[in-house]
Amino acid sequence: MVDGITRRALLAVLPGGLAAASTVQPKKPLPVAQPGEFVRFIDPATETTVVRLTSPVSTSLLPAPGNRFISSKRRFLIFASDRTGKATPFQLDLRTGRLRQLAQTENLLPHSLCMDETQRFLYLLDRTTLTELSLANLKIRTLGEEISAFSSVKSGSEIVIVKQGRLARLSDPSTVLADGLASSVIPLIRPNGTGCFFSREVSVGDREFWYVSFNIAGSKPILLAKGSISNPLWSPDSSSLLFLRNVQTNVVVSELHEVLPETSVERRLASTSQFAAFAPNGDASVFVGASRSKAQPNIVLLLRSVQRELTLCEHRASQPSGVSPVFSPDSRRVYFQSDHQGKSALYSVNVETLVEPTPAYA
Repeated sequence: MVDGITRRALLAVLPGGLAAASTVQPKKPLPVAQPGEFVRFIDPATETTVVRLTSPVSTSLLPAPGNRFISSKRRFLIFASDRTGKATPFQLDLRTGRLRQLAQTENLLPHSLCMDETQRFLYLLDRTTLTELSLANLKIRTLGEEISAFSSVKSGSEIVIVKQGRLARLSDPSTVLADGLASSVIPLIRPNGTGCFFSREVSVGDREFWYVSFNIAGSKPILLAKGSISNPLWSPDSSSLLFLRNVQTNVVVSELHEVLPETSVERRLASTSQFAAFAPNGDASVFVGASRSKAQPNIVLLLRSVQRELTLCEHRASQPSGVSPVFSPDSRRVYFQSDHQGKSALYSVNVETLVEPTPAYA
């Protein structure tokens, strides 16, 4: 925890984006349903109530943090699990704990799971086949073959794909937006649909972040950042690309940075307690991170305005970069994954007494 800040001290200085303790009475957490695999426990480091959502007997994995996979209004979460013998997509009812298998897949890429804005359809990659799945009747439609990665805007009206090392629109695969991409590259369409991010590996630990605009015909990719950088995510308002940069001082420090595509200007937002992964809340006033510190393997809230941190709970994952902490769309909860109790399982922490709710997309 940065500067040794306590919960009481933190609540006394919370900015407008957070709930002030002096004016807002803490809400009682909603009762958590016991059916299914839900298990409530008290975190030993912070005494915070944590809910384990899935059993660690089988492996459960969240989609990529930039994807749409949580519904706040309808209270469900999409994830991948190998409980049937191989990784397949599931829908978890966050009220009752009920699990619903959505499809039978041969080689699902768990990070690819992504809903459209209406939450009527789920997109996924099964081996190299891009599939659209109706959540209403579970009917499947094939959208493309030999695809290694994809990204869609929230409406699902625009999808970009990586095919044979080339970045292109699904609707116009013959027009190449960028080439020379590795098959492991995951593109990220800007939320406002005006362009797309992609990365290139330069050497072990060194990457380049690139951006190509959709607004100008024949636009060439521009370099946004390079070096020891990771965890790229678009800001919720589409204004900037957020990411982590390792900076060498006396020790390697993990800093949160942003870069503006229109100017390629990079700036530091905050130093972190060794974040290995992070995600913003609905208005980017608060960030949730997973620390790679061996002494303090924690899930942490970083308050942007005052650059202070609050420890939520331990994650104790064997690979901190894979903890994938994210906020719910309304910023009331934090979800993450960890293998510290067995195989990778999903967890939830209620943060609505600490973080002011934001407008949810569903």
